[in-house]
Amino acid sequence: MTTDLATFAKDNGVKYFMVSFTDLFGGQRAKLVPAPAIAGMQEDGAGFAGFATWLDMTPAHPDMLAVPDPSSVIQLPWKPEVAWVASNCIMEGAPVAQAPRNVLQKLVDQAEAKGLYVKTGIEAEFFLLTPDGSEISDPYDTAEKPCYDQQAVMRRYDVIAEICDYMLELGWEAYQNDHEDANGQFEMNWAFDDAMRTADKHSFFKFMVKSVAEKHGLRATFMPKPVAGLTGNGCHAHISVWDETGTVNVFATDSGAGQVGEVGLSPDGGHFLGGIMKHASALAAITNPTVNSYKRINAPRTVSGATWAPNTVTWTGNNRTHMVRVPGPGRFELRLPDGAVNPYLLQAVIIAAGLSGLEAKADPGPRHDINMYEEGHTVTNAPKLPLNLLDALRAFDTDAGLKSAMGDAFSAAFLKLKRQEWDSYTAHFSQWEKDNTLDV
Repeated sequence: MTTDLATFAKDNGVKYFMVSFTDLFGGQRAKLVPAPAIAGMQEDGAGFAGFATWLDMTPAHPDMLAVPDPSSVIQLPWKPEVAWVASNCIMEGAPVAQAPRNVLQKLVDQAEAKGLYVKTGIEAEFFLLTPDGSEISDPYDTAEKPCYDQQAVMRRYDVIAEICDYMLELGWEAYQNDHEDANGQFEMNWAFDDAMRTADKHSFFKFMVKSVAEKHGLRATFMPKPVAGLTGNGCHAHISVWDETGTVNVFATDSGAGQVGEVGLSPDGGHFLGGIMKHASALAAITNPTVNSYKRINAPRTVSGATWAPNTVTWTGNNRTHMVRVPGPGRFELRLPDGAVNPYLLQAVIIAAGLSGLEAKADPGPRHDINMYEEGHTVTNAPKLPLNLLDALRAFDTDAGLKSAMGDAFSAAFLKLKRQEWDSYTAHFSQWEKDNTLDV
């Protein structure tokens, strides 16, 4: 593990470091620091005006310092003279409580204090579009059911293989790549890891995919629903919890007792899942953080025949039509998050909700093994997910437990800025209004 960035630069031929942090809206911000100056930056941090990013600050606030975490450093495989390093935001000697990586670190520390180590893997889906974002980049990618289409994935071989080669080079243990369920959509998978390392990799992956796509004259987007009528971009999270040795999965069981045990989750795994279920409606404000997000989770049937996204708070075994599925012993998959999710806040809210469930010994409720897309109307005792961003923000605001777990300063800042975003959206005058109201 790297501890000294100046030595890393010398040993690896790095000329510049991208000292990077992620703001509340998932925007990746960075300063390009020459290697001779990195020792000072590692000690004191790179200065930023927080108000100039999506953080709840004013121009009167003092400098916010992004202090690089050397353990996160990644040399850019496509430009090896540059290295990216995630940073923790500090102001006047104290961590910035609303900064997403700080929010996650606090929750990781809380879990570790209980002897619990949350490990996650994510499935980040994206589209490859024309440079202006108006069309799918491959004009021949028109199949009604394009998922796993080998011709389509090979037509984008140069892009996908280059990204996968880089992940292998970085030691991420990449293991599969495929064309996803929408025309122009792809998914690439790498091994699960500790929550913070997964968040750093997720953040870098988005940067890498966009950079490689641009290099090939294309545009990559993680927008939840970039094309009407097609499946949206999910970001499914696979979650397990381990003991302090990192060798015992405390979610796993072979007892087969009860609805949770029958699918391979221990009682603690069931309680952690119970926390996710209990806070699901509020959770959506974090996992589905944009106006566009609700075009994915509340979408009508797509061209392929299914949205692959949930709209109800239910869980199941190995069944992809529910919000949570348990595909095998010792882990579960949260299918709610989408491509717009902040990599650090995704991990943070999973830990916050899960720890809440463990503390309260929360019951996840009944397991439903039906096809929710066809028989969902028969489930009458499960909450519906929010219909729009405003409903999600209201649910988050009324969930005092989750707000407190995420941190009061973070929650206040997030709600303030996201409500401003909603107000901006509602103030926008759309063509739909004219088309449907001009002649009333």
